[in-house]
Amino acid sequence: MKKLLVLATAIALAVMPAFAARIKVGVINNDPNESGYRTANVKDFEKVFTKKNGYDLKKFYSLNNDEQLQAARKFIQDEVDYLLISAADMAGWEPVLKDAKDNGIEVILFDRLLDADPSLYKAAIVSNMPEEGVTAVKWLASQNLKEYKIIHIQGAMGSAAQEGRTGALDEMVKANANWEYVTQQTATWNADTAQQIVEAVIGSGKDFNVIYAENDGMAQGAVKALDKAGITHGVNGKVIVMGFDCNKFALRELLAGRWNYDGQCNPFQAETIDQIIKGKMKVTNKIIYSVEKGFDAKTIKKADIDKYGLGE
Repeated sequence: MKKLLVLATAIALAVMPAFAARIKVGVINNDPNESGYRTANVKDFEKVFTKKNGYDLKKFYSLNNDEQLQAARKFIQDEVDYLLISAADMAGWEPVLKDAKDNGIEVILFDRLLDADPSLYKAAIVSNMPEEGVTAVKWLASQNLKEYKIIHIQGAMGSAAQEGRTGALDEMVKANANWEYVTQQTATWNADTAQQIVEAVIGSGKDFNVIYAENDGMAQGAVKALDKAGITHGVNGKVIVMGFDCNKFALRELLAGRWNYDGQCNPFQAETIDQIIKGKMKVTNKIIYSVEKGFDAKTIKKADIDKYGLGE
C-alpha cells in the first residue's frame, strides 16, 4: 500500500508541471455556422489549440460584436496568456486591447484586422480583404459587358470582409458610367436573406445582369431566386454570379458553369499562430497575409476543388 502511495505521488508530481506549463488561450471568433469558411476556420483552431499540443483553450463564438467584447473582457479576467480575436466588427476594440496589454496578455488577430493601434497586438494573420475585392472586380471588368447592372449583396456591415469586398466595387461603380447598382443591401452572410433581396428586385421588374455576393452562402441564396424565376445564370446565362470563400459546393457550381467566379478566402491560420506563440516563427511584419486567388468557371479544374475547396 505504501509503495502504491509513493508511486501515485510520483506520477502526480510528474504530471503537474505539464498541466502548469499549458498555455492559456482565449479565442474570440464568429459563429461557426456563419459559412463554410467559418466552419473550417473554427475547426482549424480547435484542432491546433489542444491539450495534447500544450494549450488550455477557452473559446467564444458570436456574430454580435458587443457579445464578443464582453467575452474578451472575461478571458482577460481569467488571466489567459494569449487572446486570439476574429471580430464581428472592426470598431470598438481598442479599450479591450489596452486592458489586455496592461494585464500582460499578448493579442494576436486572425482573419480580420481591427480599427486599433497596431502596438496593441503582436501580429495579425489575415486575408487581404481589399485585395480580394480588387481581384474580383478586375475579373468582372475583364468580362467587357456593355453595361453592368449589379445586385450587390453585402456581408455583415463593418466587418473587414464586407468593407474589403465592397471597396473596389464601389470605386468601379463611381468611376464608370456604365456600372450601376440596381440594389446594394446587406444580407449579413445569410442565404435566405440574399434570396429575398433578389426576389424583391425581380418583383420590381428592374433589369440586372450581375450578382456580386460577398460570400458563397449568399450567392447560393441569390441563385435560388433566379432559378425560381426561370432566369438563366452562369457561363452561358443572362446573369453573372460571383461569390467568395471557395466552399466546395460553390466551386462545383463553377465547374458546372452555373456560377462564374469565386474568390478564395483562406481560413487556415491556427498553425501560423501556434508557431508564433511557441517562438518557432519570428514576426518581422506585424500583418501576415494569407496567399489567395480567384477562380473562373471557364478555367477551374476538379483538382482545384480538391485542393482549395472548403467543406464537403
